[in-house]
Amino acid sequence: MKKFLRRAATSVALIVVVAAGLRVWMTRNYVEARPRQALGTLPFLFESGNIGHSVAAGEGFASPFRARTGPTAWMTPVYPLLLAGVIREFGAYTFQAYLGAVGLNILFSTLACVPIFYAGRRVGGEAVGATAAWLWAIFPNANLQTFESLWDASLDALLGAGILWATLAMEEKERRARDWCAYGLLWGLALMTNAAFAGLLPFFLGWIGWRKWKRGERWVGRAAAALVVMAACCAPWTARNYRVFHAFVPLRSVMGLQLWLGNNPGTTTLWLGTQHPIFNTEEREKYVEMGEIAYMREKREEAIAYAAANPGRVAELTWRRFLTVWSGGTAYPVRDFLERRGAWFRYVMLFNVAAGVGALGGIILLWRRRSEFAFPLAAGPVVYPAPYYLTLVEPRYRLPVDPMVMLLGAVVLVAVAGGIAKRGKG
Repeated sequence: MKKFLRRAATSVALIVVVAAGLRVWMTRNYVEARPRQALGTLPFLFESGNIGHSVAAGEGFASPFRARTGPTAWMTPVYPLLLAGVIREFGAYTFQAYLGAVGLNILFSTLACVPIFYAGRRVGGEAVGATAAWLWAIFPNANLQTFESLWDASLDALLGAGILWATLAMEEKERRARDWCAYGLLWGLALMTNAAFAGLLPFFLGWIGWRKWKRGERWVGRAAAALVVMAACCAPWTARNYRVFHAFVPLRSVMGLQLWLGNNPGTTTLWLGTQHPIFNTEEREKYVEMGEIAYMREKREEAIAYAAANPGRVAELTWRRFLTVWSGGTAYPVRDFLERRGAWFRYVMLFNVAAGVGALGGIILLWRRRSEFAFPLAAGPVVYPAPYYLTLVEPRYRLPVDPMVMLLGAVVLVAVAGGIAKRGKG
């Protein structure tokens, strides 16, 4: 019986089935409590859905604000193109299109269990891999982001987990040139889905190179080949941006606006979106009048000037955004935990806080063990969210590295369980 339970607990197939079932069940509950017309409309009214509708209507990669505002580089193209395919198949602003898009999100989020499992097994054995995958299966953010909004977060999580798994596999032994090219292709897909992955590239690729250099293996030429493949994936998009905007926009254009939204006289600790062009008519008209690139440039300059003149306020906002990232969505976690009565809110917040503490504990534990995996695993939660502390935060922004957060937490849980078992035998 013990062997059967152990096999079940470490079965990646069972974890995938449970993860899918939980996401479908939560989606069903969400859908049944809301009008179908609203579900077929509201989730598509944000930038990704608006661009997807523009593509589906044959108007190109354009118009992120529900109005014809012209070409855009607001986000990289993969997810809006997926939404465009869903819209063409099921119709514009339909309940069926919503279900199709949510179905893709559920698929991406569920499949992330697989690379999480194998990356964890590489780091700490089968127990760590299975624990990490189970944590991801039940992680409330991973479930909620599949149906609450139509963004690329679930696909990003799958790509983040896949990049980690591939990075550990590339380091494991000397690889052929085709493996390096496949690694570059994965990075190219990731960057064309979410430009923020670029912050992790030098850390992951640098770690592989350092490990191989220590063992005397060949890697420079093959790593260069991976970078060439990655660049080839991004080059058509960059060329399109230069042709359209007459400016060098390698991936996306929106950083200036994000910096301003998080650092201006009207910024609040809880971001309400009231200054965003998608909600603010005055800002939207200014965006249309100036053009996307000039508008973003002006917002960047205004944000930098405000930060230079108000360092104390910027420091306070940065700290509150840090808390928002790691509490799952609130800048005042203690106050909100005590004042809000909802059990679900408290559960989600506690899970997120515990995940953050577990990630920190996992980094410390791996470092103390002198594990070769401490560096790449720490890079995810330490490096990736850092730009959001300076700009603005939403719960979905952390999801691309949450598979790494779950894995680090699994390292701690397995270590604690092992210590308890040893004391019990003693």
